[in-house]
Amino acid sequence: MKKITFQPGREFALQLDAEDELASYRDAFVIAEPDVIYLDGNSLGRLPKRTVERMQTVISQEWGQKLILGWREAGWLDAPKRLGDKIGRLLGAVPGQIVAIDSTSVNLFKCTMAALILRPDRTRIVSDVFNFPTDVYVFQGCMRLFGNRHTLHLVPSSDGITIDQQMVFDAIDERIALVSFSHPAFKSCFAYDVEAITRRAHEAGALVLWDLSHAVGAVPVELDLWGVDFAAGCSYKYLNGGPGAPAWLYVRKGLHDKVLSPIWGWFTHRAPFLFDLEYDPAEGISRFLCGTPPMLSMSALEPSLDLLLEAGLPRLRAKSVRQTSYVVYLIDKVLAPLGFWVGSPRDPARRGAHVLVCHSAAYRINCALVEELSAVADFRPPNGIRLGLSPLYTSFEEIWEAVDRLRRVVVEERYVKYPVYSQPAN
Repeated sequence: MKKITFQPGREFALQLDAEDELASYRDAFVIAEPDVIYLDGNSLGRLPKRTVERMQTVISQEWGQKLILGWREAGWLDAPKRLGDKIGRLLGAVPGQIVAIDSTSVNLFKCTMAALILRPDRTRIVSDVFNFPTDVYVFQGCMRLFGNRHTLHLVPSSDGITIDQQMVFDAIDERIALVSFSHPAFKSCFAYDVEAITRRAHEAGALVLWDLSHAVGAVPVELDLWGVDFAAGCSYKYLNGGPGAPAWLYVRKGLHDKVLSPIWGWFTHRAPFLFDLEYDPAEGISRFLCGTPPMLSMSALEPSLDLLLEAGLPRLRAKSVRQTSYVVYLIDKVLAPLGFWVGSPRDPARRGAHVLVCHSAAYRINCALVEELSAVADFRPPNGIRLGLSPLYTSFEEIWEAVDRLRRVVVEERYVKYPVYSQPAN
């Protein structure tokens, strides 16, 4: 990707859009209100038009006409592994190692329990203060199920943006059963060196579990090449699977005959339709399924996966790097004089697909931004506004317009009427 010198102004944003080889993919999504600037694709992706068509077919023809025969004739039974293999193509995983099923929290639980069972003589888990709360809650719950004999070490951050990799290395020793982080971090979007940390964990005899909810579909990952043991993530962010879409999990093929899921559902049985009352685990990744797959939401996910695979992750990542770099430039050029600052890593190699823009009045500014100027972004305590850029449909003009609306909120003092953020009461 050639180096580019950014410029302020809408005209330059339009020039970037004209040069964008992925620009046509924006038309593949439902954009009901063109004047609304949507920079929240890292929380919930837009609706693909193909998904609308697909769901009409699933409901009216497959469910409506085939009824129970749809499990065989419409490919419903194979959906978790079929979708899992497509997700695997975005994550550097050969077929047969990923299934799309359940929620991210449930899949993190499955992987954490499986890992701890594989390391019965080790009593520590390493994570960090950036990890998503559900991950930490899952660790705490698993620790309780093991009789509270494990301890959880959270690596701190010195700047609130990054984690010192040496501190991670120092925390990994022969006592560690599991090393687990979110890549990238959900607030600052700090991106780890997954390969180096995985290698260090293995040198110490530990297993690794990566939460890739903010990576899949936007950030390059090579699960097989890097030797990752377990991974999990959602599909409603950059995968555009819809609210509550099925999550996914990865288990390295070399572990398949050594681990079991802690949840023994009938779809994890070697012959689920034998209805045997003695559990006999399925081979391979199927043992990490659980109950009946949710076929309506499963069907909604697949069209977007096909769009992403058509676009290609290298092109998606190249556009993502350019867009996040453009945001950083505009924050420095346009917003910094108004008290804003960049809350994400400036090095694109250490940054995922969103940018945290910070301000002491971020909560009030975001309220005004959403309520009065029709720009949708996430507030993240204590002082961050998260600008989520989905390279498949976010335009450079939208980015420029969002920054200009942030500027207007402050210059026009629109935010002063909104309450100061306070931590919710317990």
